[in-house]
Amino acid sequence: MRRRPLTWLIPALATAAAVTATVVLVPGGEGRDPDGRTAPAAHGERPAGKGKPDARDVVLAVHGGAGTALDRDKTTPEREKAYRGGLAEALKAGQKILDKGGSSVDAVQAAVQRLEDNPLFNAGKGAVFTADAGHELDASIMRGSDLKAGAMAGVKSLRNPVAGARAVMDKSPHVLLSGEGADDFGARHGLKTVTQDYYWTQARWDALMAAKEAERGGKGGRKGSADSPAAVADAQSKGTVGAVAVDGRRDLAAATSTGGMTNKLPGRIGDSPLIGSGTYAKNSTVAASATGAGEVFIRGAATSTISNLMEFKGVGVATAAYEVIVKRLPGLGGDGGVIALAPNGEFDAPHSSPGMLHGYLTKGGKVVTKIFPDETPPNS
Repeated sequence: MRRRPLTWLIPALATAAAVTATVVLVPGGEGRDPDGRTAPAAHGERPAGKGKPDARDVVLAVHGGAGTALDRDKTTPEREKAYRGGLAEALKAGQKILDKGGSSVDAVQAAVQRLEDNPLFNAGKGAVFTADAGHELDASIMRGSDLKAGAMAGVKSLRNPVAGARAVMDKSPHVLLSGEGADDFGARHGLKTVTQDYYWTQARWDALMAAKEAERGGKGGRKGSADSPAAVADAQSKGTVGAVAVDGRRDLAAATSTGGMTNKLPGRIGDSPLIGSGTYAKNSTVAASATGAGEVFIRGAATSTISNLMEFKGVGVATAAYEVIVKRLPGLGGDGGVIALAPNGEFDAPHSSPGMLHGYLTKGGKVVTKIFPDETPPNS
């Protein structure tokens, strides 16, 4: 299957439909670790996480990216509804499977696919642009019962990269396929394919233009205000999506999908398709999906380290996730967050970034979404 060079895409961008998104960074201070000591905050922001579970009896959780902190004062009711609705729809897609006795693997795939189809998030339809105005998408999935996993990196024509990752896990002897080989593998196994213009959105194009302006030292540069085009571009780069679940057999699963970083070099691969960095699931410990500064999560082996702390140090899921996300990774030069679910239903979502869009579903059917910093769960 021959592919046209990415230069064909640029003339078509001017006439594409517009999808707008507004995100801002929120300043803060320092946090506390579980022992009460002051924990360093990344980039002067206030980390979220307390070393105690955010919720219990959780069966499914999703995230829509760290770094994207919505401002209550600047977010319209329509925008809030769209973000909460996107997270809730993903949770309900997974809930349908779990309620019928389906597997956690099927549930996380269904949830992530719903987020990939939503242009608000940096995955699938809403993927960000590379430096040459193209799209290269990554995804992974892992099953906790036997540590089977599959992943794809740098795909350019699959509508749902997480479905490609699942195909690699189920239908090949490999864990990770990349580039044209990954695209062709997905197509051969009947997955939906698209042309590059499918991924185009106005918000992501504007973010690329802001990043280009920042490179040139223009007024959209990184030193501008929190809601400058460059800051918005940086925040939108972190809109990775993911899901974790535990099913009726107490089997864990996790999946992650992303469009990567705005203005990234072609061929760049982050943590999302790397098992043990962006995604990990092991029945005896945790299902985890990460989002944030990919290079730092790779160097810190973020998700597998959470599992190792639980297995070898005997700490709980919240303590382990806090240790990695809030205490360790910022020291490596980047921020982000994770959703982490233990087999007993204990759930935590710590982040060292200004915010993290996420939500969860409890065993009793309660759906909770969090899109603002320091948001407490509603009673409904």
